[in-house]
Amino acid sequence: MTKGPQRVLLAIAVLGLGLSACSSTPQPPAGAAPASSGSFPVTIHAANGQVRIAHQPHAIVSLSPTATEMLYAIGAGSQVKAVDQYSDYPPRAPRTKLDGYQPNVEAIVSYRPDLVVVAGDSTGLTRRLAAFGIPVLSDPAAATLSDAYAQVRALGVATGDVVQADAVAASMASQIAAIVRATAKPAAPATYYYELEPTYYSVTSSTFIGRLLGLLGLKDIADGASGASASGGYPQLSSEFIVAADPAYILLADTVCCGQDAHSVAARPGWSTVRAVRDGDVVGINDDIASRWGPRVVDLLRVVAADLDKHRGPS
Repeated sequence: MTKGPQRVLLAIAVLGLGLSACSSTPQPPAGAAPASSGSFPVTIHAANGQVRIAHQPHAIVSLSPTATEMLYAIGAGSQVKAVDQYSDYPPRAPRTKLDGYQPNVEAIVSYRPDLVVVAGDSTGLTRRLAAFGIPVLSDPAAATLSDAYAQVRALGVATGDVVQADAVAASMASQIAAIVRATAKPAAPATYYYELEPTYYSVTSSTFIGRLLGLLGLKDIADGASGASASGGYPQLSSEFIVAADPAYILLADTVCCGQDAHSVAARPGWSTVRAVRDGDVVGINDDIASRWGPRVVDLLRVVAADLDKHRGPS
């Protein structure tokens, strides 16, 4: 598991920095991917341009942990031949030493893929694999829930699993809407601190995670930090700033990498006085779920909502 500054850089690269508004629970966007009955060839309008897929792929290489989760969720798991070293879910995915951040073309080609999916193409992988006749589909970090739904549907078109992909996107939207409706809303937004790792790197409400939590009536303390905007939405706060902000909730996305929990947080100098610690509202979240925008984003929202309802009562 990656730790320290390297992990923060990975999280920033993975989570994305989109800035479009998200004031309500989005529904899957119509026309985000071309209509298809699962026939080929198809052309996907992706982040790396027009991606033409001549035949239904049966040897997919996924270099994106989120894409890997999406592929298995839509029923394309049997079409996946290899996934990158960070794709640890589902456990049955064929995990390798491939690295989406530093892709090795020779290693990728050795799997003889007929489709490669990445979370971004800053290394020119599309061009490099084009020399081998291998299409690359770039699905960068979602800025909004609508983006996430669109990626699920686009993968369905790319793999021929259209019907199940549409069902997965619709299910995600339906479950999230239900969670938001069922969660009691406070008269004024309750404040929270979201921790990426123990040196106090956090997220602002402009990020995918920040927007998601905003649906539950939460207000991000990091928005008021000096340099928050310049950080691209991922500022490093100070212990003093967090304690002074006195957040009502502390959400830990460093439980796996760094062993953080309610006890370790309470033991930090001065933190025993923070409202979230006093009231038992320190919520642990699985690191991987917190850094991806696939189907398990529903689980993230459900975990946070359950803690909110514990004290707020029914809406």
